Amino acid sequence: MILADDAVLLREGLARILTDSGFEVIGQAGDAPSLVDLVKRDAPDLAVIDLRMPPGFTSEGIDAAAEIRALAPTVGLMLLSQHVEVHHALRLMTDFDGAVGYLLKDRVSDLTAFAADLRRVAGGDVVLDSELVTRLVARRRHEDPLDRLTPRERQVLALMAQGLTNAGLCAELHVSAKTVEGHVRSIFTKLDLDTDERSHRRVLAVLRFLRA
Repeated sequence: MILADDAVLLREGLARILTDSGFEVIGQAGDAPSLVDLVKRDAPDLAVIDLRMPPGFTSEGIDAAAEIRALAPTVGLMLLSQHVEVHHALRLMTDFDGAVGYLLKDRVSDLTAFAADLRRVAGGDVVLDSELVTRLVARRRHEDPLDRLTPRERQVLALMAQGLTNAGLCAELHVSAKTVEGHVRSIFTKLDLDTDERSHRRVLAVLRFLRA
């Protein structure tokens, strides 16, 4: 295991506690670049990472986690934070394929539960703080653009996700091309997918559907 946190006392204390709990701490880092260097030299089974680290104290931890996942896909990644930050949690859920966790530092006081969560992440599971899960559920309930779609539009979007073109939709739904075009146009509007020459609205709509 590697620990990464700019607070030396916290890091050293956590290293001692985890060692007593049966973990082997093979390295410590005080910033994101140092963490990535340690992983390059000797990839651990697990990295416990402060979400905000020098120099900017914004997203250095999760950015380093993404770099580590590209370098060493088998490393489990546990992010720790002082605050619930939903956008970072959503990034973990969409950009990382398992073996990740996000816990509030306050939760670390329950050492038995924390150790169990670390082992779950190292084993490939996803672990999210209970308060974070509550926020994610509330965010989906109140802000999910897919809720704006009619049942028919959801059906059209589901078929689009299967790769059907407009012609394929016409054949599957037994409707005219004009009707299909109207459904697709309405889906784009309700999902706030504006015309942008740099993006493909059909692909973006399907991604929204799959991530939901």
